[in-house]
Amino acid sequence: MKPRKDKRRIIKMGTRKKVHAYVRVKPTDEFAYEMITFGEDNKSIDIHIKKDGRKGIVNNQQTDWSFKLDGVLHDASQDSVYDTVAKEVVAQALDGYNGTIMCYGQTGAGKTYTMTGTTENYKHRGILPRALQQVFRMIEERPTHSITVRVSYLEIYNETLFDLLSTLPYVGNSDTPMSIVESPQGIFVKGLSVHMTGREEDAFSLLFEGETNRIIASHTMNKNSSRSHCIFTIYIEAHSRSLSDEKYITSKINLVDLAGSERLGKTGSEGQILKEATYINKSLSFLEQAIIALGDRKREHVPFRQCKLTHALKDSLGGNCNMVIVANVYGDATQLDETLSSLRFASRMKLITTEPAINEKYDAERMVKNLEKELILLKQELAIHDSLANRAMVTYDPMDEVQIAEINSQVRRYLDGSLEEIDIINLRQIQEVFNQFKVVLSQQEQEVEASLRRKYTLIDRNDYAAITAVQKAGLVDVEGNTVGETDGQGFGLGIAPFSAKPGKKGKFKKSFRDLTGPLTKKEGLLSPVSLKDGESLSTSRTQLLSSSKEVDVKDVPSRDREASSSEPIVSDSPKEDSRTTRPSTPPPKLSAFEEFKNERGSEINRIFKQNKTILNDRRKKASETAQRINSIKREIDTTKEALDVQKTFREEQGEYENKGLMIIDEEEFLLILRLKELKKQYRGEYQDLRDLKAEIQYCQHLVDQCRQRLLTEFDIWYNESFLIPEDVQVPLKAKGSIKLGLLPLSKLTSLAEDDEDKFGQIQSSVLPDCPESVSFYNARMKLDQKQSYSKTMASFQNKKPGPIPAVLKEKSTSDYNLP
Repeated sequence: MKPRKDKRRIIKMGTRKKVHAYVRVKPTDEFAYEMITFGEDNKSIDIHIKKDGRKGIVNNQQTDWSFKLDGVLHDASQDSVYDTVAKEVVAQALDGYNGTIMCYGQTGAGKTYTMTGTTENYKHRGILPRALQQVFRMIEERPTHSITVRVSYLEIYNETLFDLLSTLPYVGNSDTPMSIVESPQGIFVKGLSVHMTGREEDAFSLLFEGETNRIIASHTMNKNSSRSHCIFTIYIEAHSRSLSDEKYITSKINLVDLAGSERLGKTGSEGQILKEATYINKSLSFLEQAIIALGDRKREHVPFRQCKLTHALKDSLGGNCNMVIVANVYGDATQLDETLSSLRFASRMKLITTEPAINEKYDAERMVKNLEKELILLKQELAIHDSLANRAMVTYDPMDEVQIAEINSQVRRYLDGSLEEIDIINLRQIQEVFNQFKVVLSQQEQEVEASLRRKYTLIDRNDYAAITAVQKAGLVDVEGNTVGETDGQGFGLGIAPFSAKPGKKGKFKKSFRDLTGPLTKKEGLLSPVSLKDGESLSTSRTQLLSSSKEVDVKDVPSRDREASSSEPIVSDSPKEDSRTTRPSTPPPKLSAFEEFKNERGSEINRIFKQNKTILNDRRKKASETAQRINSIKREIDTTKEALDVQKTFREEQGEYENKGLMIIDEEEFLLILRLKELKKQYRGEYQDLRDLKAEIQYCQHLVDQCRQRLLTEFDIWYNESFLIPEDVQVPLKAKGSIKLGLLPLSKLTSLAEDDEDKFGQIQSSVLPDCPESVSFYNARMKLDQKQSYSKTMASFQNKKPGPIPAVLKEKSTSDYNLP
């Protein structure tokens, strides 16, 4: 279970909240009324014990304690316990607030009964199944939201983490031990399986499956004692069905059933049970230390990592969640010491403050779509303002190459003086004007530098080594002035012009013109390749019709038989009005198909034509792009040949170097620039061609899917209109799980209500408790059937004992009362 990396924004509430603490007293026939009394407001509990006379006259023994809590639950039913403790926490979870409900207390005090209840009796179900029911009922009351529910079940046994739902057949076994991981999104358990539940019955099945895997044992105080801490987590994610709302909320509810603290002298534990009790008491002691540290505002460090229990509950204890604790205590006088200990723990929990916050996240895809819509609306609003201001020619789209070239021409004319002023239209044009000023300035600087390098050798004034070398050669005096000048006979500092170089150049120039003549006549050496059209080469796939319901009309007659035998698919096309009359004999499929295209299949046919047009357009653009790539490749080859000829001529005439740098003439330099520009264009065109091929493949996939879809739709419509008897269509059109196209035509006439469906309807109406318990009992029935099947299969294996579960390999199975 890994958290998704979404951008999260948490809205803080105005005030901090205290942890709510309740105490539930286990009913008993020997209740100590003289020692335990409840306040009139039912929110306080007083403990009084008699002094021990054996300690003498001077006896400072404390005899009275008073605890103020949020509620005392004495002789309370499971319904009233849930309404008081958990109902508000679960309700707020669907609004985005995290929640934690914890049961704490002595062994045998009723923690598991409070949290889980009994799976055999619907009325005695506990907080956990009632919370699942409330979640799914509230989901039904919110049709404007799409809410997803996931659950996980974690067990902490002897400081080892186990997944109670790992026995499900679709959960793969992992040899990697589970571990607790901290992330910016919170605490999560690596290796813990999380299961999506779309129905209340599925959630109950997962709960009952986990309960059967819990480890229990028997001792003198409790014959079904839980030997581990268990955390059942409900994850909720709610998205608005409105596409304009990119925000969604997430929350989780931790339902914690702690193992009970034990006095070893009272339980008489030995062997493995003694070892388990040691781990339980140790982890509960560390939990109490963390609670004390959280309640002390002066403490900066809270020891969460002392044990797995506190580490797993780090973001629940004092975090941004609603937290409730139920302290389960005995009412017997013999258990008064443990009762006082549990009440002290509940009082310390009330000192902790939490800061509940809504967990809001943003759907990046919806956010982009909303921003695009807002951009379109803003452009439309600007267009209205420009129209009112008589500025109808203003556009706010990015400038293309033609517009940029026009602005460059205006800037050059403005600098030459032939243009008095540049007309300003919008902000985008102003930015481009300044950019073109920079471009013109950079080009002029390069031209000046190239002109100077043709006549002189330029030396950096800060390059002292080069200046010293020139001075030693006698070419420059101490002040930096040149010794001589080029006069045709003497010498001077600098490179001689190309016309002054020895050798004849006319023959080379003639051969070069022969190589590049067609090229230079057509475009010039430095003219950009004008091969691209105005349109963009690749279009986003979002411009394609994403429907996969398309068909090639020409292929219908040839695929008539093939389509009639294909398996139907559920149709979501607009339903055709019911026919008043039906012909005695079915019409030919070819003519019926034409009718289908004009009526029920008109929408799919329209989508096909549009997608087909897009596909043909992409193919045409891909062909044009390939032609441009070939043209650029030929021009690259021609330029390379000309450059090789130029290099050969330079080597024959002699190479000129300055401080290790090769000096070339202007024609070779222009060829190098041209070759670099052509390669850049070639790479760009090639990438565009790859994008177009990917889009063509995607469009072709849509076309193929749509072809099959329309043929299937036609088969369903044809069977419904001409082949299936009308009396059979009546139950199919009623609300049910069987729809047209889900079953072969030969089986439609044999549909009938089976005994299991009749039993389900009777069960829903005559259940002794209430119809709402159907999912509860169905889940329990499935669990019983699974267990019966497992026992039956085990009996066929020659009465050989089955393998011991992994969690019990280190323990003697005779010490446990496994359900």
